[in-house]
Amino acid sequence: MCDKDPSLPVISNCSSGEADTAALASRRRRLWELSHTCHCPLVGVGLPLGYLRKLVGKMTGGRVLADDYEVHVGAVTECGARNRLSEALQKELERRYAPVILRFRGAKSTQQVAQLWRAAVANGDVAGAFWAGLTHPRCDAELEEQMCRDLHMIQHQAGACVRADMGKFTALQEENARLAQELARLQQRSQAMLTEKTGELERQEAMLLRARFDSISKDSVIEELRLELAQLQAAVPALESRTRLVERLAQMDEREKELRQQIADLKQAQPRAGAAAPPPAPKLEVPTGGKLKMPIRLVDRSVLCVGGRSGNVATYRALIERVGAQFAHHDGGLEDNANLLDSSLAAADLVICQTGCISHSAYWRVKDYCKRTGKRCVFIDNPSISSLARGLQEVSGQMDTAPPAAVQP
Repeated sequence: MCDKDPSLPVISNCSSGEADTAALASRRRRLWELSHTCHCPLVGVGLPLGYLRKLVGKMTGGRVLADDYEVHVGAVTECGARNRLSEALQKELERRYAPVILRFRGAKSTQQVAQLWRAAVANGDVAGAFWAGLTHPRCDAELEEQMCRDLHMIQHQAGACVRADMGKFTALQEENARLAQELARLQQRSQAMLTEKTGELERQEAMLLRARFDSISKDSVIEELRLELAQLQAAVPALESRTRLVERLAQMDEREKELRQQIADLKQAQPRAGAAAPPPAPKLEVPTGGKLKMPIRLVDRSVLCVGGRSGNVATYRALIERVGAQFAHHDGGLEDNANLLDSSLAAADLVICQTGCISHSAYWRVKDYCKRTGKRCVFIDNPSISSLARGLQEVSGQMDTAPPAAVQP
């Protein structure tokens, strides 16, 4: 506890006569009317030290150069008498703890004041209750002493708690420093990764811009080529017709070569045919009427030719149509749709399969279809007109007498 300055008069209100008079009075006591033993804990607990220094400096008219203990002792000493500082402290305590004072005002006896004090101690809010209880008209000397004892022990406990809190605070400071260092490292790492990703993003954007530029350049070149092609087509009239004529001429040249080869083959085969002297085979004769004479009647029959060279199709058609038959052609899936082959096979009465100029898939499809349905089929190895005529001669004798079957030459 703080001692008074010996140079100041001692004002004590602890005599039994004065205490009884104060207890019977209805007026609350003032700060300077309290016992000196109450001033030290009241100033220390009831007022913050920063405000106390500010108030003392205001009263003294200058900056306070004393330390905190000297300021505290001086304020406690001044509370023993009524003066400017004690009145200012009285006013501040009344203002600061007005709600608590209002709550204690309802106490009508010393026991009620003691109950309110014990409740405040249990709740840990003792500063306002200490001031309101000490200044209450029903606070006697015994209750005043008990309140000072309780506050003294509370201060000891608070000091122990403060020391424990300081230890925790120190540990938290150390932990905070460690976490701050770790956070700094993580921030540096994050910044480095961000810089790396930013550079990668810039490179990707540059590559994207180059790709877009190349695409635009290619589109420009394509457009220029299209315009040039259009100009060339406009400059050369009937270009497509000329191109088709050139292709047709190439086909006719190939056809001419095939016919010359067939003539050469027939000339070489005539001596051998005369020496063997086989019985004469059925001949295909073209009468003056323009019809091909055959032992078989193909009038109003449908003949499907699968495969063959494109240059021979017109000759195939002329040969078949001379005997009154209807001619149909399918190239075996080279250019015509392979899915239309089945429908063409179903509509035909006779199938001619050019095995030398047909795909494997079309060959097996024709063979399987004719075998399943019993449709007459002629397989020809050489896609020539003479081979087609010989195949028709071989199958002509079987169309009327034998059941339908595929004929392999």
